Order: sequence, then C-alpha cells, then structure tokens
Amino acid sequence: MTDPAERHSPAARDARVAWLMLLALCTAFMLSQAYRTAAAILAPELQARLGFSPQQLGVFAAAFHFAFGAMQLFMGVGIDLHGVRRTVLAVFPLAIAGALLSALTDHFGLLVLGQVLIGVGCAPAFLVCTVFIARCFSASRFAAVSGLAMGIGGLGMLLTGTPLAWLVQAYSIRVGFAMLAVLSVLAWLVVYVVVREPAVPRPAGARASLWQVVRQFGQLLRLPQTLGIMALSAVTYASFITLRGLWLGPLLVERFHFSLIESGHVALAVSLVSLVGPPLFGRIDPGVATRRRWIVGYTLLMAALFVLLALTHVVLLSLGLLVLTGFLCGYIVLQYADVRSAYPESQIGRAMAVFTMAMFLGIALMQWATGVVATFAKAHGVDAFTAVLLSVAVLLMAGAAAFAKLPSTRT
Repeated sequence: MTDPAERHSPAARDARVAWLMLLALCTAFMLSQAYRTAAAILAPELQARLGFSPQQLGVFAAAFHFAFGAMQLFMGVGIDLHGVRRTVLAVFPLAIAGALLSALTDHFGLLVLGQVLIGVGCAPAFLVCTVFIARCFSASRFAAVSGLAMGIGGLGMLLTGTPLAWLVQAYSIRVGFAMLAVLSVLAWLVVYVVVREPAVPRPAGARASLWQVVRQFGQLLRLPQTLGIMALSAVTYASFITLRGLWLGPLLVERFHFSLIESGHVALAVSLVSLVGPPLFGRIDPGVATRRRWIVGYTLLMAALFVLLALTHVVLLSLGLLVLTGFLCGYIVLQYADVRSAYPESQIGRAMAVFTMAMFLGIALMQWATGVVATFAKAHGVDAFTAVLLSVAVLLMAGAAAFAKLPSTRT
C-alpha cells in the first residue's frame, strides 16, 4: 500500500494538480472532437433539407479541418510566447461564435464560415494537451499519458452519435449546433477556473521574438526527419475522421437504408470503441527501436480495412469493419510518441504544432478530395462509397511508403 506520507508529499500533490489541469484542458479537446465528427450525422440532413451535393458536403466538412490545420503553426507560436492557458482561452471563443452562427443560418456559405470559425477556435485544443504533457510529465510516460488524453478527448465523439442524431431528427440542425455552443462555453469556463500555466525552464536572456520563433519553425521543417513524419501524419487520422466524421452517415443511410437514429447508434459504437484504442496502444508502445515498423504495419492494416469496407455490401461485415477501424485508429498515439523522440526537448512544442498542422490539413484535403471523388463517381455510374473508400486506402498506402522510405534521423 502507498505510504500516507507519500500521498500527501509535494510531489504527489503536484502530480494530482497536473492531472486535474490536463483533464480541464481535455474538455476543450472533447468539444473539438465533437465538432470535427458532427458532419457525419449532419450530412444526410444537409443533403435532404438543404440540397447539399457530395462535393458541398466535402467542402463543409473540410472547412473545419483546413482552418484547424492552417492555424497550428500560429498556435505553436502562441504557446511558445504566451503559454498554454492564455492561448486556449484567447482562441476558443471563436468556436462558440462559429457554432452560434451555424445555429442561426441555413446558407451554405455562412455554414462554411461557421466551420472555419469553429476550426480556428478549436485549433489549440489538442496541441495544448500534448505540450502540457511534454512539460509536466516525464518522457517515458508521454505515450501512455497522451493515449489517455486522446481517449478522454474522444468522449466528445459520443455527442455526435445518437444524441446529435436525435436532436437533429427531433428538432433541427440548428438545435444541434446550439447544444454544442452551450457545451463549449462550459468547457471554456472549466479551463479558466482550473488551469494554471505550467512552469517552463527558459534560458537566460530576453524571451524569443515572434520573428525568431517563426524562423525556428522554418528550421524544423528543414530537418531530414520532418518530411516523412508529415507525409504519414497527413493521412492516418484523416482516414478515420473522413470515415467517422463525414461518410459514415451517408454510407449507412444510402447503402444500407439505415435511419438517421440508427446511423447515430453506429456512430456512437464506433466512437466508444475508438476511446479504447489510444490508451491501449500508448501502454504497449514498443519504444524507439521498433516503433516505426509498428506504425507502418498498422497503417497498411488500416488501408486493408478500407479496401474491405469498400468492396463489401454485407451489413454485419460492414458494421464489424467500422468498429474495428474505430479501435485500430488508436495506434495514431504512437505517431505522437515518434515525434516526441524525433526532436530535442527545445523543439517539442513546435514539432507537435507542425505534426498537428500536417494531420489536420491532411483531413481537410482528404475530405475535400473524397467529395470530389464521390461526385465524379456518381457522374460516371460508379458506386460513390466504393470509390471514396478505395481512394482513402490508396492514400494510406502512399503515406506508409513515404514514412518508411524518407529519412528518420533522430537527435
């Protein structure tokens, strides 16, 4: 048993405070996860009630991720200059504004603008968690704690399963966005009350200027290991979010004639399973020596699941593949551990920002591209979902090949 003196020691108290603050930061990450996966449930209604085409759906879903990804470098600069707490408190209100705008309009352009505002507002949500973990937890615990944080943040996807489907079907898309706006206000208040800026050792002298920080990002992009890391990060999480966050609802409604509520149940199941993967993969992280081989292998396995999902029209098999995809996507936590070990301590915050930027710009590009693929496939009499899922599989294989072949120098 733990000695009572140890439980009340300064180190134990510091650890409890760090965990409490991390949980508070995860509330904003939960809402980020909810926003980025809402399109899968909203898509059938956007098509039926507002007449969105597949390409418009792709643009709508991609707008969040493009804004989110494009802002990552700026968020990294903000964290370096102003800290974790101030950055998220300053930016997250834009997500609230975007949700409120979306709740007040049916116009395609304004809905896309709302997604852009939400994407900018959520841009620091997970980055602040990873930087906080890197600063407040030991390097040996980074994968495990990051995996747990990803699992906690994934709870936000539960909101965009059955609950959002019920709200949209019973009331409207507007009510769904209003609910997300209210929850976002609560998350901002939790961060404001609970989180305090972690102490970060800084070298003597003046704090780096904005221009110096931007130059440091440029130096990071020129390092030999960065290109391969970015190439893979652009397709791995993108594959899961493109499926869960955009095409899952239309796939179930159009291919298997599910109702919106039934699709919400499936989305909820996939989301629940996706919570298990990150903590598990974080705990079984094999370490630097073999981690990259594991990452490549799991990426190719994910590509195989997409090929199977593209080709099967059997309901139970498709549902099983969807759930398995939700679980397997947890291996992405190993990519965060790979980034953590690929750069020196002084570059971790910026490296995480670059990695996250590539990840979410990849989501935006994949969602936009699959919208184009679906529109092209329909115009030529090809099953749109088969074309979309096979294109995702090809992108996963290309990312794995780039990651395996490009330099992987570590400091």
